[in-house]
Amino acid sequence: MRLTHTLAALAMCCAICSPAPAQDEDREELKLSAMNALIMAPPERALPIATRVLQGDGSDELKERALFILSQIDLPEAETSLLQVAREGTGDVQEEAIRMIGISGKAELLGSLKALYASGDEDVKDAVLEAYLIADDVDAVFAIAQQAETPDEFGNAVEYLGAMGATDRLRELRDRVGMEEELIEAYAIAGDVETLMDLARDSSRPDMQAEAIEGLAITDLENSQEVFMELYRGSANEDVREAALEALFISDNDEALVLLYRESTNNNEKGQLLEYLSSMDSDLIWDLIEAALEEKE
Repeated sequence: MRLTHTLAALAMCCAICSPAPAQDEDREELKLSAMNALIMAPPERALPIATRVLQGDGSDELKERALFILSQIDLPEAETSLLQVAREGTGDVQEEAIRMIGISGKAELLGSLKALYASGDEDVKDAVLEAYLIADDVDAVFAIAQQAETPDEFGNAVEYLGAMGATDRLRELRDRVGMEEELIEAYAIAGDVETLMDLARDSSRPDMQAEAIEGLAITDLENSQEVFMELYRGSANEDVREAALEALFISDNDEALVLLYRESTNNNEKGQLLEYLSSMDSDLIWDLIEAALEEKE
């Protein structure tokens, strides 16, 4: 009995000393609501409050709301606070400050991101690229791609250029040695069919040719069936032919695969085409299967 009373007393003490989780959640929601309401406040009232939140021990989410407030205030003090967090912050809050610089669209703040990118880790570099994307700063991303020293860094930059639709700038990077695969992916993201077609028809580099065909498969290519059949028929390279079949498969061109099957005199090739048709769950396969089974040796 004495033990029961002791446990009950301890439970009551814990309940008194420690705020209930539900109460903590309610307080946090109220603070977040207050930050949302602050967006409508005059800049001179909103600025000191947002700055105080950033300097306090609140949650990352609360600080990220404060950063958004700062990005919307057209005062030098707001820019200074935003840049300070971007330079000296850590983790998610720092990355959010960098993205908020992109949302602000202010040229001077965007210019400061160059040094941050150069000295930052992978997460900071990604946040800088995202800020440039938000601000549609093609020149800044292009400069990063030009100066990139590793395939990963180059690939990240050209991927953003692709997302920005910067086809002209991507074409300027076409001769970058050792980065062809990353560029082809960026051409595909940008929907640059013209460049991909040039590469897909260039048989001097079968590896790049195959990559370009795969890139074409995810673009909005007109007459895709005819193009991929032409590339398949016109190459003796196994990788290129495989890429053309994959492209026909991706674009759901089962009729083209049937036509290639009927044209073929090679049983290994026919077997490969049947496997593709089977994977596509095409009804056109049944006549081919029956004919293959009835064929006499």
